[in-house]
Amino acid sequence: MTDVLRRGRASLAFSFFAQGVAFALLVTRIPAIQDQYGISDALLPAFLAAVPVLAGVGSVCTEQLVKRVPPSHVLRWSQPVVLLALLGVGAGDGLWEIGLSLAAFGLAVGALDASMNMLGVSLQHAYGRSIMLGFHAVYSLGGIVGASLAWVGAHWDLHLFVSYLPVVVVLLPVALVGSRWYVDGGGPGAEEPKEAAGAQPVAFKLLLPLCLVMTFAYIGDSTVSNWSAKYLEDVLGSSEELATVPYNVYMVTTLLGRAIGDFGVRRFGAVAVVRLGSVVAAVGFAVVAVAPGAWVGMLGFTLLGLGLCVLVPQTFAAAGRLFPGAADAAIARLNIFNYVGFLIGSPLVGALGDAWSYRGAMLVPMVLVLVTLLYARSFAPQPDRYGDGHERPRTADVGRGSNGL
Repeated sequence: MTDVLRRGRASLAFSFFAQGVAFALLVTRIPAIQDQYGISDALLPAFLAAVPVLAGVGSVCTEQLVKRVPPSHVLRWSQPVVLLALLGVGAGDGLWEIGLSLAAFGLAVGALDASMNMLGVSLQHAYGRSIMLGFHAVYSLGGIVGASLAWVGAHWDLHLFVSYLPVVVVLLPVALVGSRWYVDGGGPGAEEPKEAAGAQPVAFKLLLPLCLVMTFAYIGDSTVSNWSAKYLEDVLGSSEELATVPYNVYMVTTLLGRAIGDFGVRRFGAVAVVRLGSVVAAVGFAVVAVAPGAWVGMLGFTLLGLGLCVLVPQTFAAAGRLFPGAADAAIARLNIFNYVGFLIGSPLVGALGDAWSYRGAMLVPMVLVLVTLLYARSFAPQPDRYGDGHERPRTADVGRGSNGL
């Protein structure tokens, strides 16, 4: 049992890593993609918006699909589609080709994100302790690796296909081999989808607080990824070279925060960790908004990485606890708000920056992150709640080698 769970955890961690690499390779080479396909500035936002919209569609479809097949099967085949679609982005030269590749990428990413987090939540339940932040830490590591590989491709002026091909050749077979050891929610050896009969329905009223937290977290994340460089250079007067640093610092601190975050959840409980993360992120936005110069601004973006990093993994984990009999459906619906936040965040900050000021615009995600404090109790353990915010193993877990807190 222990060996099966360990192999399942390692293989799922690699899937998170591969997805981090693939997504970073796509978003960090957008200027090169625009040049290769001759996409105008007016048309580019439509292409970029299509990816999260279709990802939301993919997540909705996954909710229905896992009623018939286990989430491991969805992940096993959606990840290769994502990697091949990335290769397709680098291989074409016509608008119809980039449109087709991005459509495939978006739909597959929605299925991939949903099924990965379904398996992560079910594994956390089987372990009986917090491990979700570790999976997302590996995703952050993949993002750093992907961004670094993208820098190499840009530095050497490599064609996108040449830049993407070695990555896909390495990741694709390893992901397919590793998929043999995925562990579904039914436990080791489970091949059939979970029985939905008798499970409580996913009441949107109960899920709504987590949906809002997910949206606010991704508004904050997209603010950093899309506006940190412009903010440092245009508002804080940094050099062009220094303006590239905040996002890298943000990614590194996100990785570090997630790497140690599970220990915090085990020691203090999810509610305390979410509250602390929200406060640290809000302080980070405040520092960015009032920063007198570039180095203070960089301190703010560092705090943002440490604060925001815990919110998304814990939100997925909370959905699984809130609906233990319908965790897959809850996670699929919650995953949609990942893309909602991504779609809202960048245009929101840009519009406020143009109409008001970019310093003032940074206060909006700060307030939204603080609103998370109102919903922190939604992260308390389910179905048992204790005043100290710690999760106890349920009776059904005791005979399965569960390491309860």
